[in-house]
Amino acid sequence: MIKKWIWLVSFIVVVILLHSHPHTALRTHVLLLGYPKAAITSDIVDDTYHNDVDREKFKELNAKAYTLTEPPIEKATQGLLRNYLVKRIGFLYVAEFYGEM
Repeated sequence: MIKKWIWLVSFIVVVILLHSHPHTALRTHVLLLGYPKAAITSDIVDDTYHNDVDREKFKELNAKAYTLTEPPIEKATQGLLRNYLVKRIGFLYVAEFYGEM
């Protein structure tokens, strides 16, 4: 029984650590999409275009857009997975693919 609690607490701590900052949440999302090299090596910059154009929408969502400088290429469509939206929910951050312009 104690081992189950240790595993559960360890899992919760890891999830909190991986979603405690916008950049780590984005890297975790890209890693879980199946692109470990891009998750580790790509730089993350603010997506100034989307942050300016959709300012009011992002303010309502409590979110901010980020861009990967070396984005992964989706295998099915050969499209670049460049722009992501990172939302703040409480003290955690959650990332999702936002799309191209």
